[in-house]
Amino acid sequence: MEYTLNNGVSMPALGFGVYQIPADETKAAVTEALGVGYRLIDTAASYGNERAVGEAIRESGIAREDLFVETKIWISDYGYDETLHAFDKSADKLGVDVIDLLLLHQAMPGEFAQTLEAYRALETLLADGRVRAIGVSNFMIEHLDALREHTDITPAVNQIEVHPYFTQSQVRQHNAQLGILTQAWSPIGGITDYLGTGTTTFEDETIGQIATELHRTPAQVMLAWHLQQGRAAIPKSVTPHRIAENFDVFDLELNPDHLDALDALDTGVRGGPEPDDVTHETFGKTIPEA
Repeated sequence: MEYTLNNGVSMPALGFGVYQIPADETKAAVTEALGVGYRLIDTAASYGNERAVGEAIRESGIAREDLFVETKIWISDYGYDETLHAFDKSADKLGVDVIDLLLLHQAMPGEFAQTLEAYRALETLLADGRVRAIGVSNFMIEHLDALREHTDITPAVNQIEVHPYFTQSQVRQHNAQLGILTQAWSPIGGITDYLGTGTTTFEDETIGQIATELHRTPAQVMLAWHLQQGRAAIPKSVTPHRIAENFDVFDLELNPDHLDALDALDTGVRGGPEPDDVTHETFGKTIPEA
């Protein structure tokens, strides 16, 4: 299953995420994911595992044109020239000449002039054919509108936190109105232990009941919810059988009642950092050259 981005590029609907996977475990996890059929791998400069992702890709034997490689520029490398250099760092670690999708990792609204310069660098990389599509991550409605006011190319993707406990419906609707594909990070709610209630999406009664009814796992139910509502998703796991289960969702169909029940679980509480709180002071860190 694929989505066509607003510039005509096709992107797999379901990808494999490597957030918080240690570099020394990443290669094995990505190798496993590629083996079960994933063709989109999502990483980021700030994850510290781009090189391991590249090693797994190169050793997979899968033709480069059959893979979709996605990574993100961290705020410490924002600015026009800095972002061009950040692309070089990521491409070198990944071992690729062209990155399929390159995102700005955060809006950094308190220092938005640097964000704009970073996005203009992405526009240059796109024009030069060094990336096939560009986008953003963790941009809210006001950030998207400000970006579009000062740049030329509408992002192809906005990667945001979306799971049944935090649906961000208004941001998703705004993305859709602008022709921007929503890509969900933490799509199966791995971040949801933040609620402090002892309940996560994996233990949620409603999700569990749907999973039992359909003879599937809670993770599979959540991933089907994303796909049926037109979102891309990048689940993460390091456990081989879960990696395979998470990919085995394309024949799973939820009925309208299931979809409504999942939508109704929204708490309105974010698990990740507030986008407005991301600054150099709070989240800046040096991205190594190698």
